[in-house]
Amino acid sequence: MIPRATYRLQLTGDFPFAAAEAIVPYLADLGISHVYASPITMARQGSTHGYDVVDPTRINPELGGEPGFRSLVTALRARDMGLVIDIVPNHMGVAGDENPWWNDVLRLGRGSRYAGYFDIDWNGPLILPILGATLSEAIASGDLKLMAGDDPHLLLYGGRRLPLRPDTPLGEDLRVIADAQHYRLVHWRTANDSLNWRRFFSINELAGLRIEDPAVFDATHRLYLDLYREGLIDGLRIDHVDGLTDPAGYCRRLRAAMDAIRPGAWIVVEKILGADEALPSDWGMDGTSGYDFMRDATALLHAPEGQTPLTAMWQGLEPSQADMTGVVRQAKRDMLCWQFEAQLAACAEAFVALWRVSDDLAEAVTPAMVRRAITCLLQVFPVYRTYGDGRSAPPSDKPARQKVWDDVQPLLPPGEAPVARRILDWLAGDGHAAPDRAAEAVRRFQQLSAPIAAKGIEDTAFYRYAPLLSANDVGSEPGEFAISPDLFHRRVASRSADFPHALLATGTHDHKRGEDVRARLAVLSAIPDEWEEAVTRWTQLADRHGIAIHPADRYQLFQTIVGIWPITTRESPTSGLGDRIGAWQKKALREARLRSSWEAPDTDYEARARALLDALLADDPFTRAVGAFVARIAPAAEANSLVQTALKYCVPGVPDLYQGAELFDLSLVDPDNRRPVDFALRQSRIDAPPCDGPTRKLALIRFLLGLRTGDPTLFSDGAYRPLAITGSRAGHMLAFERRLDDRRLLCAVLLRAADTIIASEGALPGPDWWADTRIEAYSRLEPAVLFAAAPFFITQVKDTSPIGNLHQQEASADKRRMMSDTNEK
Repeated sequence: MIPRATYRLQLTGDFPFAAAEAIVPYLADLGISHVYASPITMARQGSTHGYDVVDPTRINPELGGEPGFRSLVTALRARDMGLVIDIVPNHMGVAGDENPWWNDVLRLGRGSRYAGYFDIDWNGPLILPILGATLSEAIASGDLKLMAGDDPHLLLYGGRRLPLRPDTPLGEDLRVIADAQHYRLVHWRTANDSLNWRRFFSINELAGLRIEDPAVFDATHRLYLDLYREGLIDGLRIDHVDGLTDPAGYCRRLRAAMDAIRPGAWIVVEKILGADEALPSDWGMDGTSGYDFMRDATALLHAPEGQTPLTAMWQGLEPSQADMTGVVRQAKRDMLCWQFEAQLAACAEAFVALWRVSDDLAEAVTPAMVRRAITCLLQVFPVYRTYGDGRSAPPSDKPARQKVWDDVQPLLPPGEAPVARRILDWLAGDGHAAPDRAAEAVRRFQQLSAPIAAKGIEDTAFYRYAPLLSANDVGSEPGEFAISPDLFHRRVASRSADFPHALLATGTHDHKRGEDVRARLAVLSAIPDEWEEAVTRWTQLADRHGIAIHPADRYQLFQTIVGIWPITTRESPTSGLGDRIGAWQKKALREARLRSSWEAPDTDYEARARALLDALLADDPFTRAVGAFVARIAPAAEANSLVQTALKYCVPGVPDLYQGAELFDLSLVDPDNRRPVDFALRQSRIDAPPCDGPTRKLALIRFLLGLRTGDPTLFSDGAYRPLAITGSRAGHMLAFERRLDDRRLLCAVLLRAADTIIASEGALPGPDWWADTRIEAYSRLEPAVLFAAAPFFITQVKDTSPIGNLHQQEASADKRRMMSDTNEK
């Protein structure tokens, strides 16, 4: 069953199945068709997200186990609703001693039946980077002990039990016993250089799975298939598909397995698409999990004329991080050298081995040349990865390889371009005489390029380069500050052609800023001069406290304070902000790795940064100035939020509502974006008069979900037709129709008018501003009338004439009529 609209829930021990079941009536009233749940299988005890799965064959007892799960499904089915679950095929949690498969590998090594389940290079003992000191120091301090008895094991600090191989000589000294195991205990800092198994990104607690092995696929997916067979779930969201050896093969196998039970399962993949990249249409998937829409919707809100002044402002604050292209490339280099040395070395070794058996010129190519070529290629890779298998490659890979070749040449040492060219040829499936070795080399490159893209861009560069933080989120394109309405139309139409049921997201459990934080910060792109003046005044106020931190860090702090500043509250406006912003601040500093880091925190600098934050939030002139600024831009920010919402619920695809975001979502990066949601508040406001921005957003969502419920096939199957805008303000409106048979939905939204809204103290643009601007197909509908009450216009059209009758609908979030019945001839 294709969902009509999903609601994302983060299930935890504090919000289990029973809590989800309790809000089912509210979700039904809202118009949701499917709950979209975080992973439900057994995760590490106390997990706050569920992605550290330790047993994929059991439903997590902390969430209520199978009885709680079935009870939730029963409640959903009673209201004609369904369930979609998130699954994790790429990795498993291996921290502690809760994973029975991993424990068996530790005990039996290569002899374990699960040894082939994990992506391990069995070139020696399995490296376990879990010590906080050297092995000798851990033994000497008593942090590692031998526990004899019926179940002999090593006991590490924290109570972690490490199994012993069956033939362990228990009578020896402790160091001999430790060295005799199938694993080697090492200091955690050595993992980046010594690890001999694939992990998820740079997280030592998550071990990669060999899901391409049919036995591993069957073992890890049996539960999901059984749930689908029983009719308990309607679909799946696949986590981090680019981490797999063969994403295309995996997706096809999964689709075939689901179809063999019952055709029609809805399956989407978490996939970060490059600006010009499309999800391959032959994978059998219904689309992505929505980061591409989130990227485009945010970029559409940005005023392009703001890019130059905001960039110049940033460059004056942080000259060393002034060029985005250079920042991204340096960040990728840093990640390669600092966190992925072991994978980089293994990748280079695989290509060297391939070269030696397939090229007459192998003697002229050194391992160092190969390593340099790989490093340069990865710095300029425009997408997460390619999808060839070393023997061939899909046509969709070609544009990325060509762009890599165009961009990499200036970075290569003189005379070494042929080495990079040959590696690209192997990625294309050309020019080799050893297909098995080619497949291995290409696999290693692809499983390295994906984490380097993620860690280099999202988790490093986006914390180093920040002219406007709304442009820096998961899925954002580094070089794409703003997009035109025409480009937005083209991307929507392209996605609709191949993936009409793709998920549409504006917030996720991984976002760095909530959708309404981004919508508010996008306003700054329209008023860069006013924003710079505000920053100058606030800097003077900050300087009075005598707490020195880097200007770029202070500038990001100002943006963040503005982004999450409450509009209306019965409490002090700064209540609770300190700890929330402080947690973001520490994470931002450590992720950037410029003035602190996770590996070696500069606690003195971090303390100064937090002290400045606390001083500012306690500074009455500063808080009054920020409050006044946020109140001034609030109508423009609200307009952005409502436009973003309207687009998500009207363009082709399945709109997803991240938990709690039916009111304004002013959250920051995790764990802030996973805080408990006040559902009682939302239930109390669902029928309340839409008297403020948050309730207007809620009313709009409910109204649009009502339209989708009333005519589901128009939204699921209706064509998407962009409407041309003419006139002097054409760039400030986007309009389109959804068409199916004789039914149409007209949607028009106001764009990039924040400066006008602010100057008019909250009023939407009037007739003089719009002048001659019109929707070409509805030329008699004046924009000032369309947007008289809200920054969007949505109505249904019945084809009873060449153009159609425009039947009036309640088309604004506050349910005021926006215009009289109109018959467009």
